[in-house]
Amino acid sequence: MLNETVFRSEDVPAADRLSYWAERMEQTHAPIHLSSDHAHDFRAVQRVLDLGAVSVWPATVPQVVMRRTPRLIRQSDPELYHLSFVVAGTGTGRWGDHEVVYRPSDLVINDSSLPWEIRGGRASVTTVGAEIPKALLPLPRGGARRTVPRRLPTRSGIGALLAQFLLRLSADTTPYQPSDGPRLGTVLTDLVTALLAHTLETDSALPPDTRRRTLMLRIKRFIQEHLHDPGLSPAVIAAAHHISLSYLHRLFQHEEATVAAWIRRRRLEAACRDLTDPALHSTPVHAIATRRGFSCAADFSRAFRNAYGTPPKDYRRHALVAGKSTAG
Repeated sequence: MLNETVFRSEDVPAADRLSYWAERMEQTHAPIHLSSDHAHDFRAVQRVLDLGAVSVWPATVPQVVMRRTPRLIRQSDPELYHLSFVVAGTGTGRWGDHEVVYRPSDLVINDSSLPWEIRGGRASVTTVGAEIPKALLPLPRGGARRTVPRRLPTRSGIGALLAQFLLRLSADTTPYQPSDGPRLGTVLTDLVTALLAHTLETDSALPPDTRRRTLMLRIKRFIQEHLHDPGLSPAVIAAAHHISLSYLHRLFQHEEATVAAWIRRRRLEAACRDLTDPALHSTPVHAIATRRGFSCAADFSRAFRNAYGTPPKDYRRHALVAGKSTAG
């Protein structure tokens, strides 16, 4: 089997476990500040697989907050890229004013030369991490940084190959000899290089403003496609696009309305079109309200009157009469 080392926080007294784990992170990644709601009894486990210049380390940790600050970067920078494939649990990563929410099957890339903060969710998080020296990745210097912060795709293509490689390797190392480690490290490096190159050729190579506009277009299209769903909310939209709720609200600061107001306005516009459609003249107003995502007819009538100055029934009647007059 591959050369492997296992570390358990329970190998030291409970009072020393969090500091012990911070030391482990420094040795496998880079110096970080560590805090946790479970600092009094921090129970974590990590396996480190030796792949030559590259290492892979499956780990499970309880709720934790990890920070790499500019001061720590000046203190020590091993010039590494770190990839985390999320097996279980959730969390949020922040790089400057950018955020990304990660969930199972997400692949998140980090950079030891950048300040960042990772906040785990309430439950434990299990990941398969990989550390790769930057010198081994034949990419333009700073190129991979443009992929941070973002989730890399793992559902298909190169991302799926990389995710499967990490999972299968961490699940069972017995088929391999220690001498296979460097060869497997080369395979891993090639897959990461291919995925980053593919990503950089797409929207990650775009300027930040363009990426934000592209994201807003996707969000607005998602809203239009789900207007019928009364459960559509800012939280649902943020989750569907793997961004935090606060980041979603910041995106809409450049729009003419808040997220909730933008949803309501689009629903009212759609309902207005339905009310003036002769083909729907026999459809009750409350049915049109439901069709456009309003779960309460009274709320719809009130919102419609505030927006158009007249109740929806009167608006429909006037529109249909005007339409007949024009036709005549």
